[in-house]
Amino acid sequence: MKKGILLVNLGSPESPEPKDVKKYLGEFLMDERVIDVPLWARNLLVKGIILNTRPKASAKAYKKIWWDEGSPLIVLSERLQKKVQEHTEYPVALAMRYGSMTIKKGIQELVDKGVEELLLFPLYPQFAMATTETITVLAEEIRQEHFPNLKIESVPAFYNNPSYIEVLSNSIKKHLEGKNYEHILFSYHGVPERHIRKSDVTKSHCKIDGSCCITPSKAHEFCYKHQCLEVTRLVGEKLQFKEGAFSTSFQSRLGFDPWLRPYTDRTIERLGKQGIKNMAIITPAFVSDCLETLEEIAMEGEEIFHEVGGKDFTTVPCLNDDVEWVALIAKWINDWAAHETLAV
Repeated sequence: MKKGILLVNLGSPESPEPKDVKKYLGEFLMDERVIDVPLWARNLLVKGIILNTRPKASAKAYKKIWWDEGSPLIVLSERLQKKVQEHTEYPVALAMRYGSMTIKKGIQELVDKGVEELLLFPLYPQFAMATTETITVLAEEIRQEHFPNLKIESVPAFYNNPSYIEVLSNSIKKHLEGKNYEHILFSYHGVPERHIRKSDVTKSHCKIDGSCCITPSKAHEFCYKHQCLEVTRLVGEKLQFKEGAFSTSFQSRLGFDPWLRPYTDRTIERLGKQGIKNMAIITPAFVSDCLETLEEIAMEGEEIFHEVGGKDFTTVPCLNDDVEWVALIAKWINDWAAHETLAV
């Protein structure tokens, strides 16, 4: 059977103009795995409130980071796809969960090339309802409706894969070399606490009480918080960061429900008030730089830090199209194609 690969990232508005941002946010926020409330409540919240207030502010933020070539996330994802394609004989396509570069179009592109067996590759190191799960569920729905003879296998979360940790650590080390810093903050995209409980296959382990994430359990296979904390721990060990000189936080909260804590903005503020003058921040929930890293962290985060007395604020880029990252993805693809198994 001819094999092919579909890399899938989050997506982006067509432009940073309010009308395109509103359209994108509408699709994104109406996903039942992003805002997981009953449809009537989601309609009220998204269409009745958010889409009438948020698009202008979001468009302003997008305009700050928009490149001449287009959306940074799209441009960087396309660069990654092209470089991975250079390292494998199997066709590699790119799709986005939201926006015009749909998963259906990506699958169709590969099927048109004769692909009968597809490796679906969500570009997220950690599992979450609003990332990996929504991609795999939609891809299966599309397969059943439009491509019933296509076989699909999905890449699982690779947050603790030793090769991934090495590539991530090497990238961080390279970008921090020669920098002076007193604290390193690992900032991950936040999710509502209820998402953690909903993803708990044991239905009893995840209490979000500070101990469940470090207590062995099969729940960890789908626990976003545990997987984030593990990335921090593993990278900290790999790079021999001093205990107490690095920590984890969560960014990009939305609404008033409890989200994973501590919050990144408040953590940056607290560190500055405690007298930290030089800090570095890493965003390992993302493999491609985007609005959340380029504007929320590199711009807003730095502003917060300076307002409370901080001096040097270093943001470490995502893996993007890093040479080692490209090589690792290609190796996973080639191993899968050759041995019909996933080494991730």
